[in-house]
Amino acid sequence: MTEQGPIDKTAIRDAATVIVLRDRSHQPSVLMGQRGATAAFMPNKFVFPGGAADPEDANVPFAEPLAPLCHGRLADGVVPDRAPMLAAAAIRELWEETGQILGRPGTWDTPPDAWRGFASSGHVPTAAPLQFVFRAITPPGRPRRFDARFFLLDADDLASDPDDFSAASDELAHLQWIALDKVRSFDLPFITEVVLAEVAARVTDPHPPASVPFFRNDDEESLFLRIHGHPMTD
Repeated sequence: MTEQGPIDKTAIRDAATVIVLRDRSHQPSVLMGQRGATAAFMPNKFVFPGGAADPEDANVPFAEPLAPLCHGRLADGVVPDRAPMLAAAAIRELWEETGQILGRPGTWDTPPDAWRGFASSGHVPTAAPLQFVFRAITPPGRPRRFDARFFLLDADDLASDPDDFSAASDELAHLQWIALDKVRSFDLPFITEVVLAEVAARVTDPHPPASVPFFRNDDEESLFLRIHGHPMTD
């Protein structure tokens, strides 16, 4: 997660999370790591790579854009140009926290500061393989609150070796592929367990879901909604 200036702990920040699914046809597993004991948000928990969106994510070029259906659902109820920013944040956080690359070979003219490491790998990010599958807002009363969009990604779409974490930052420890039928034996946040249930239901179906679950928490109530969105056209 890219460090920025002072954080307003009461603000709900846009965030993106990536669920990388591997070997879906015979022994499905997901990429996870453990947050540090002193982390302000979800200490010690095993989580998917992800974090808050950075303003620079809005200025990132894609080798391939988001699929229209995914773009339309991400833009549902928000400023339309936020959808590419969220996809870029997902790709950047995946790179920073695991060293894994979702991109195509290519060069950048002037990469933003937060993207220099990714650009130095010789790749331009690609958003096309990302599938928007879940949205959740952190409940009130937590030390950090995020409006998190969860993206499902097939490990076969990575440009990097899925077992090589040498370029990862130290934000997540014990990076590993965890079999879906073993993952609930780990210390997981509640929302991660909910998302994993959705992922398990999608293992045999590579197509986008009919609608995207939205766990909305605000100061008045908690609601479980569905996002249908609409395809975006030029």
